[in-house]
Amino acid sequence: MIHQYKLNGYNIVLDTFSGSVHAVDDLAYDAIALYEQNSTDEIVAQLLDHYSKQEDVTEESIRETLDDIAQLKENGQLFSEDEFKDLSFNLKKRKTYTKALCLNVAHTCNLSCEYCFASQGKYHGERAIMSYEVGKRAIDFLLENCGFHRNLDVDFFGGEPLMDWKVVKQLVAYARSKEEECNKHFRFTLTTNGLLLNDEVIDFLNKEMHNVVLSLDGRKEVHDRLRKTINGKGSYEYIVPKFQNFVKKRGDKEYYVRGTFTHNNIDFTNDIFHMADLGFDRLSMEPVICDPKEPYALKEEDLPEIYNQYEILAKEMLKREEEGRGFVFYHYMLDLSEGPCIFKRISGCGSGTEYLAVTPWGELYPCHQFVGDGDYSMGNIWDGIKNSEIQEQFKETNCYSKPECQDCWAKLYCSGGCPANSLHATGSLNGNFEFGCDIFRKRIECAMMVKVAQSMRTMNEEQQAVNN
Repeated sequence: MIHQYKLNGYNIVLDTFSGSVHAVDDLAYDAIALYEQNSTDEIVAQLLDHYSKQEDVTEESIRETLDDIAQLKENGQLFSEDEFKDLSFNLKKRKTYTKALCLNVAHTCNLSCEYCFASQGKYHGERAIMSYEVGKRAIDFLLENCGFHRNLDVDFFGGEPLMDWKVVKQLVAYARSKEEECNKHFRFTLTTNGLLLNDEVIDFLNKEMHNVVLSLDGRKEVHDRLRKTINGKGSYEYIVPKFQNFVKKRGDKEYYVRGTFTHNNIDFTNDIFHMADLGFDRLSMEPVICDPKEPYALKEEDLPEIYNQYEILAKEMLKREEEGRGFVFYHYMLDLSEGPCIFKRISGCGSGTEYLAVTPWGELYPCHQFVGDGDYSMGNIWDGIKNSEIQEQFKETNCYSKPECQDCWAKLYCSGGCPANSLHATGSLNGNFEFGCDIFRKRIECAMMVKVAQSMRTMNEEQQAVNN
């Protein structure tokens, strides 16, 4: 399976199953499109007719191009066969170990964001704070069920996790105390709205957190429209200086400023560029997931402009990179040489199997987006997984188990998409959230174009150095 598209002056060809990405000239681009359905003589005839006004396109040049394509096919870099389909059956049989927990330490929040999937942090239930005893048991549960995994991930999440700040510190200290004894290494992440950031918190996060996610939607008027304090005021002016102070002290450690775009700000690249101009150089912007009836919900008619915005973003990133003021965009981080292993590319995030969410009461769910849905309660941190049927469902959910994914060129990049989004959109873990699929495919196209442009720039620079 191949995917061909044109973007920013590049003719790009992806060979889906080998992962090879080719930037080709017009002749090769058109020849590849004809290659599998036509004989050599038919292709030569069609291309000679198509390029009749171009003197440099001759029968000889066309046949040379076709020879190059044949060689790439022989090398497994074009029209490669799907060698991975049978692996999906093995995934169903595999024994899985938990290697990551999302600790919902606070089912409460000091903001009242209208689009919050967690119902302003309460997860459609009672407000609650995780106790140290529950959190400690969650760490022990992870150690008891991690198997061969040495690196263990713990995300502090909410609501607003800094509302349980004392327990967060205690749990980090407890986990660190177990590392040498258990021959494990903990990597912590915390997501915050920033209201409770202060020097003490910043210093601790910069010392202990492998990653920190800072929630900011972009321009003041955009951010304040939906991200309000509990008394109805916007939070932009209060949190931006705190985030800037945090990032200044963060150094080269991992962090992301993460926003959400809605129907209200389809021109979301302006929010991304605004955040970059504030000094933030690791950015993420997610499409809102909400009830389609909400006034801020994204609509089908928004898609053309959303596609345009992703193209604007990719081109501007290349421009800023060349000017020495580049930034990272999370969804354009694409490793074309040493990406995730094929099992990861097929099965995705590991929700319900390797990754679980823990409520303040110690209840286990497949991930934070399922919390509060009793149908997906899996057990608890004392008794373990009690609903193994749910876990089996997640083991079987991958890009080969979804009928709509079979002919999709991007399936080994999205792994079949987010199970929670699939469930909420279709009522089935094996359904497809088509709107999200459309956006994802566009992001991958833009990410590949950025990689192609960067590679071409590097090759040109190297050639110039040789010539000089």
